[in-house]
Amino acid sequence: MTQNDPNKVLDVAETALTIPSEGDVLHAYQDPRGIWTIGTGSTTDLAGNPVTANTPPISPAQNIILLHREMYGALTEVEHDVPVTLTIDEEAALVDFVFNVGAGNFEASTLLKDLKARDYQDAANEFLRWDHAGGVVLAGLARRCAARRALFLKPDAQA
Repeated sequence: MTQNDPNKVLDVAETALTIPSEGDVLHAYQDPRGIWTIGTGSTTDLAGNPVTANTPPISPAQNIILLHREMYGALTEVEHDVPVTLTIDEEAALVDFVFNVGAGNFEASTLLKDLKARDYQDAANEFLRWDHAGGVVLAGLARRCAARRALFLKPDAQA
């Protein structure tokens, strides 16, 4: 449940978390789990096909299109699954989380269960548990998890 401006939420998520964490590689590459990816973490190309080793490079403008498409999908998932009111920063942290780990993982997560119980502190702490890829703790992912938690716990500037 949100009454936040979607553009503001996406802007905060993208600039504070997603772009600094994902970077922007304009050719197909495999992420640490071996998943083919392009741009700022997109797993599908502009036509909606899965990225493969044969996916052609994209332009910076195409990268932005892919990023916005995937981030909007993550935002839609958060708005659908979370029944509590969120600040812009809380929602942005959750959007980045869904973008990174996927909707299915979010739907089954203790983080979402904690949110539904209105236990915001425990929900924030759950971000830190998602620092593994392929069973290995990744330093970059650990930093991203900590940044998500910090953004989620940031005092609401609108209050």
